[in-house]
Amino acid sequence: MLELAESQVNKVLKREYVKMPQENKNDKSYYTIIALSIVLVLMSATIYAISQNGSEKDMENTISMSGYSEQKVIPDTATLNIGVVVQSATAKEASDENAVNMSAIIAELKALGLQDKEIQTSYVSVSPVYNYTTQTITGYSASNSVQITTKKLDNLSEIVDRSTASGANEIGSISFSVSDEMQKQLSEDLMNEAVADASSKAATLAKSLGVKITGVKNSSISENSGSRVYYDMATAEKGSGAASTPIQPGESTISMSVQVTYYIE
Repeated sequence: MLELAESQVNKVLKREYVKMPQENKNDKSYYTIIALSIVLVLMSATIYAISQNGSEKDMENTISMSGYSEQKVIPDTATLNIGVVVQSATAKEASDENAVNMSAIIAELKALGLQDKEIQTSYVSVSPVYNYTTQTITGYSASNSVQITTKKLDNLSEIVDRSTASGANEIGSISFSVSDEMQKQLSEDLMNEAVADASSKAATLAKSLGVKITGVKNSSISENSGSRVYYDMATAEKGSGAASTPIQPGESTISMSVQVTYYIE
Protein backbone atom coordinates (compact mmCIF):
# COMPACT_ATOMS: atom_id res chain seq x y z
CA MET A 1 0.00 0.00 0.00
CA LEU A 2 2.79 2.45 0.93
CA GLU A 3 4.89 1.45 -2.10
CA LEU A 4 1.92 2.08 -4.39
CA ALA A 5 1.30 5.50 -2.83
CA GLU A 6 4.98 6.50 -3.19
CA SER A 7 5.00 5.37 -6.81
CA GLN A 8 1.93 7.44 -7.63
CA VAL A 9 3.41 10.48 -5.88
CA ASN A 10 6.68 10.18 -7.85
CA LYS A 11 4.77 9.95 -11.12
CA VAL A 12 2.80 13.08 -10.29
CA LEU A 13 5.93 14.98 -9.27
CA LYS A 14 7.77 14.07 -12.49
CA ARG A 15 4.77 15.08 -14.59
CA GLU A 16 4.37 18.40 -12.77
CA TYR A 17 8.11 19.12 -12.99
CA VAL A 18 8.09 18.67 -16.78
CA LYS A 19 5.05 20.95 -17.08
CA MET A 20 6.46 23.54 -14.64
CA PRO A 21 7.47 26.91 -16.09
CA GLN A 22 11.19 27.71 -15.85
CA GLU A 23 10.63 30.53 -13.36
CA ASN A 24 8.84 28.15 -10.92
CA LYS A 25 11.72 25.66 -11.07
CA ASN A 26 13.92 28.28 -9.44
CA ASP A 27 11.31 29.20 -6.78
CA LYS A 28 12.20 27.63 -3.39
CA SER A 29 8.69 28.16 -1.98
CA TYR A 30 7.26 26.04 -4.77
CA TYR A 31 9.53 23.16 -3.77
CA THR A 32 8.47 23.60 -0.16
CA ILE A 33 4.80 23.21 -1.13
CA ILE A 34 5.60 20.09 -3.17
CA ALA A 35 7.53 18.59 -0.25
CA LEU A 36 4.66 19.21 2.18
CA SER A 37 2.23 17.63 -0.28
CA ILE A 38 4.40 14.51 -0.43
CA VAL A 39 4.45 14.28 3.37
CA LEU A 40 0.66 14.60 3.61
CA VAL A 41 0.07 11.95 0.95
CA LEU A 42 2.45 9.49 2.61
CA MET A 43 0.90 10.11 6.05
CA SER A 44 -2.59 9.47 4.67
CA ALA A 45 -1.47 6.29 2.97
CA THR A 46 0.24 5.09 6.14
CA ILE A 47 -2.82 5.71 8.32
CA TYR A 48 -5.07 3.95 5.81
CA ALA A 49 -2.77 0.95 5.59
CA ILE A 50 -2.59 0.64 9.39
CA SER A 51 -6.38 0.82 9.74
CA GLN A 52 -6.89 -1.79 7.03
CA ASN A 53 -4.37 -4.14 8.59
CA GLY A 54 -6.00 -3.64 12.03
CA SER A 55 -9.47 -4.40 10.69
CA GLU A 56 -8.28 -7.53 8.94
CA LYS A 57 -6.43 -8.63 12.03
CA ASP A 58 -9.54 -8.12 14.21
CA MET A 59 -11.60 -10.34 11.92
CA GLU A 60 -9.11 -13.17 11.52
CA ASN A 61 -9.22 -16.28 13.68
CA THR A 62 -12.71 -15.68 15.09
CA ILE A 63 -16.17 -17.15 14.70
CA SER A 64 -19.49 -15.60 15.78
CA MET A 65 -22.51 -17.44 17.08
CA SER A 66 -25.94 -16.50 18.44
CA GLY A 67 -27.77 -18.12 21.34
CA TYR A 68 -31.42 -17.98 22.37
CA SER A 69 -33.56 -18.88 25.36
CA GLU A 70 -37.17 -18.29 26.38
CA GLN A 71 -39.58 -19.05 29.16
CA LYS A 72 -43.36 -19.07 29.35
CA VAL A 73 -44.71 -17.25 32.39
CA ILE A 74 -48.08 -16.11 33.71
CA PRO A 75 -48.16 -12.27 33.55
CA ASP A 76 -48.21 -10.57 36.93
CA THR A 77 -49.44 -7.11 35.85
CA ALA A 78 -52.72 -5.96 34.31
CA THR A 79 -53.60 -2.62 32.74
CA LEU A 80 -57.11 -1.47 31.86
CA ASN A 81 -59.05 1.77 31.32
CA ILE A 82 -62.29 2.54 33.14
CA GLY A 83 -64.31 5.56 32.06
CA VAL A 84 -67.54 7.49 32.27
CA VAL A 85 -69.23 9.35 29.41
CA VAL A 86 -72.20 11.59 30.28
CA GLN A 87 -74.34 13.80 28.07
CA SER A 88 -76.43 16.71 29.35
CA ALA A 89 -77.97 19.98 28.24
CA THR A 90 -75.09 22.14 29.49
CA ALA A 91 -71.38 21.66 29.84
CA LYS A 92 -71.58 22.22 33.61
CA GLU A 93 -74.33 19.67 34.10
CA ALA A 94 -72.43 17.06 32.06
CA SER A 95 -69.18 17.80 33.90
CA ASP A 96 -70.81 17.71 37.36
CA GLU A 97 -72.62 14.42 36.71
CA ASN A 98 -69.46 12.88 35.29
CA ALA A 99 -67.45 13.98 38.35
CA VAL A 100 -69.99 12.40 40.72
CA ASN A 101 -69.88 9.08 38.85
CA MET A 102 -66.09 9.01 38.55
CA SER A 103 -65.68 9.84 42.26
CA ALA A 104 -67.93 6.89 43.10
CA ILE A 105 -65.90 4.59 40.83
CA ILE A 106 -62.58 5.64 42.37
CA ALA A 107 -64.03 5.14 45.85
CA GLU A 108 -65.01 1.58 44.87
CA LEU A 109 -61.55 0.90 43.42
CA LYS A 110 -59.88 2.05 46.64
CA ALA A 111 -62.33 -0.03 48.67
CA LEU A 112 -61.01 -3.04 46.73
CA GLY A 113 -57.51 -2.24 47.95
CA LEU A 114 -56.12 -0.28 44.99
CA GLN A 115 -53.66 2.46 45.92
CA ASP A 116 -53.39 5.95 44.44
CA LYS A 117 -50.28 4.93 42.46
CA GLU A 118 -52.33 2.22 40.72
CA ILE A 119 -55.01 4.68 39.56
CA GLN A 120 -54.01 7.34 37.03
CA THR A 121 -56.27 9.76 35.15
CA SER A 122 -55.74 9.12 31.44
CA TYR A 123 -58.37 11.27 29.73
CA VAL A 124 -60.66 14.21 30.55
CA SER A 125 -62.86 16.00 28.03
CA VAL A 126 -65.95 18.22 27.83
CA SER A 127 -67.19 18.88 24.29
CA PRO A 128 -70.36 19.99 22.48
CA VAL A 129 -72.68 17.48 20.83
CA TYR A 130 -73.69 18.65 17.33
CA ASN A 131 -76.73 17.99 15.22
CA TYR A 132 -75.01 18.13 11.85
CA THR A 133 -78.30 18.24 9.98
CA THR A 134 -79.39 21.50 11.61
CA GLN A 135 -75.84 22.65 12.41
CA THR A 136 -76.77 23.25 16.04
CA ILE A 137 -75.43 22.22 19.44
CA THR A 138 -77.86 19.84 21.11
CA GLY A 139 -75.96 19.30 24.35
CA TYR A 140 -72.58 18.55 25.87
CA SER A 141 -70.62 15.38 26.49
CA ALA A 142 -68.22 14.94 29.43
CA SER A 143 -65.70 12.09 29.42
CA ASN A 144 -63.30 10.99 32.14
CA SER A 145 -61.26 7.80 32.30
CA VAL A 146 -58.62 6.35 34.57
CA GLN A 147 -55.94 3.80 33.81
CA ILE A 148 -55.58 1.00 36.32
CA THR A 149 -52.22 -0.75 36.59
CA THR A 150 -52.20 -3.47 39.20
CA LYS A 151 -50.76 -6.80 40.22
CA LYS A 152 -53.98 -7.77 41.99
CA LEU A 153 -55.07 -10.06 39.16
CA ASP A 154 -57.50 -11.96 41.37
CA ASN A 155 -59.49 -8.74 41.77
CA LEU A 156 -59.89 -7.93 38.07
CA SER A 157 -63.39 -9.33 37.70
CA GLU A 158 -64.53 -7.46 40.78
CA ILE A 159 -62.82 -4.26 39.60
CA VAL A 160 -64.79 -4.38 36.34
CA ASP A 161 -68.13 -5.35 37.87
CA ARG A 162 -68.06 -2.89 40.76
CA SER A 163 -66.90 -0.08 38.45
CA THR A 164 -69.82 -0.63 36.08
CA ALA A 165 -72.20 -0.84 39.04
CA SER A 166 -70.89 2.57 40.18
CA GLY A 167 -71.53 4.24 36.83
CA ALA A 168 -68.67 3.29 34.50
CA ASN A 169 -69.92 2.84 30.94
CA GLU A 170 -66.58 2.51 29.14
CA ILE A 171 -64.22 -0.37 29.97
CA GLY A 172 -61.13 -0.52 27.77
CA SER A 173 -59.40 -3.71 26.66
CA ILE A 174 -57.27 -5.29 29.35
CA SER A 175 -53.61 -6.00 28.65
CA PHE A 176 -51.39 -8.32 30.66
CA SER A 177 -47.62 -7.96 30.93
CA VAL A 178 -44.63 -9.15 32.92
CA SER A 179 -43.30 -6.65 35.43
CA ASP A 180 -39.68 -5.48 35.51
CA GLU A 181 -39.24 -7.25 38.85
CA MET A 182 -40.26 -10.63 37.40
CA GLN A 183 -38.09 -10.12 34.33
CA LYS A 184 -35.11 -9.34 36.55
CA GLN A 185 -35.66 -12.56 38.50
CA LEU A 186 -35.73 -14.59 35.28
CA SER A 187 -32.95 -12.79 33.40
CA GLU A 188 -30.00 -14.65 34.97
CA ASP A 189 -31.40 -18.08 34.09
CA LEU A 190 -32.31 -16.91 30.59
CA MET A 191 -28.84 -15.47 30.04
CA ASN A 192 -27.13 -18.67 31.20
CA GLU A 193 -29.31 -20.74 28.88
CA ALA A 194 -28.72 -18.40 25.91
CA VAL A 195 -24.94 -18.41 26.47
CA ALA A 196 -24.95 -22.21 26.77
CA ASP A 197 -26.89 -22.39 23.49
CA ALA A 198 -24.35 -20.15 21.72
CA SER A 199 -21.44 -22.11 23.20
CA SER A 200 -22.89 -25.44 22.09
CA LYS A 201 -23.41 -24.20 18.54
CA ALA A 202 -19.91 -22.68 18.42
CA ALA A 203 -18.33 -25.93 19.66
CA THR A 204 -20.15 -27.90 16.95
CA LEU A 205 -19.08 -25.44 14.25
CA ALA A 206 -15.46 -25.40 15.46
CA LYS A 207 -15.35 -29.19 15.40
CA SER A 208 -16.69 -29.23 11.84
CA LEU A 209 -14.07 -26.70 10.77
CA GLY A 210 -11.26 -28.53 12.53
CA VAL A 211 -10.37 -25.60 14.77
CA LYS A 212 -10.24 -25.03 18.52
CA ILE A 213 -12.00 -22.32 20.53
CA THR A 214 -9.48 -20.51 22.75
CA GLY A 215 -11.51 -17.69 24.29
CA VAL A 216 -14.20 -15.05 23.93
CA LYS A 217 -13.50 -11.80 22.11
CA ASN A 218 -16.80 -9.99 22.79
CA SER A 219 -20.51 -10.56 23.38
CA SER A 220 -23.83 -8.72 23.39
CA ILE A 221 -27.28 -9.34 24.87
CA SER A 222 -30.76 -8.56 23.54
CA GLU A 223 -33.75 -8.94 25.88
CA ASN A 224 -37.39 -9.30 24.93
CA SER A 225 -39.57 -7.80 27.65
CA GLY A 226 -42.43 -10.14 26.85
CA SER A 227 -45.39 -9.53 24.63
CA ARG A 228 -48.56 -8.05 26.04
CA VAL A 229 -51.60 -10.30 26.06
CA TYR A 230 -54.77 -8.38 25.23
CA TYR A 231 -58.19 -9.33 26.52
CA ASP A 232 -61.09 -7.70 24.71
CA MET A 233 -63.83 -6.78 27.16
CA ALA A 234 -66.35 -6.82 24.31
CA THR A 235 -66.02 -10.62 24.16
CA ALA A 236 -66.24 -11.11 27.94
CA GLU A 237 -69.81 -12.30 28.15
CA LYS A 238 -71.26 -13.47 31.40
CA GLY A 239 -72.66 -16.96 31.41
CA SER A 240 -76.08 -17.75 32.71
CA GLY A 241 -76.14 -17.04 36.42
CA ALA A 242 -72.48 -15.95 36.45
CA ALA A 243 -71.61 -13.72 39.37
CA SER A 244 -68.78 -11.80 37.69
CA THR A 245 -67.02 -11.12 34.41
CA PRO A 246 -64.54 -13.96 33.69
CA ILE A 247 -60.98 -12.74 33.03
CA GLN A 248 -57.91 -14.94 32.45
CA PRO A 249 -54.33 -13.59 32.08
CA GLY A 250 -53.05 -16.46 29.91
CA GLU A 251 -49.29 -16.78 29.28
CA SER A 252 -46.54 -14.45 28.14
CA THR A 253 -43.10 -15.21 26.72
CA ILE A 254 -39.87 -13.79 28.11
CA SER A 255 -36.83 -14.31 25.88
CA MET A 256 -33.16 -13.39 25.57
CA SER A 257 -30.67 -13.50 22.71
CA VAL A 258 -26.89 -13.33 22.88
CA GLN A 259 -24.25 -12.82 20.20
CA VAL A 260 -20.77 -14.13 21.03
CA THR A 261 -17.54 -13.85 19.06
CA TYR A 262 -14.96 -16.55 19.88
CA TYR A 263 -11.21 -16.70 19.24
CA ILE A 264 -10.12 -19.84 17.40
CA GLU A 265 -6.84 -21.42 16.39
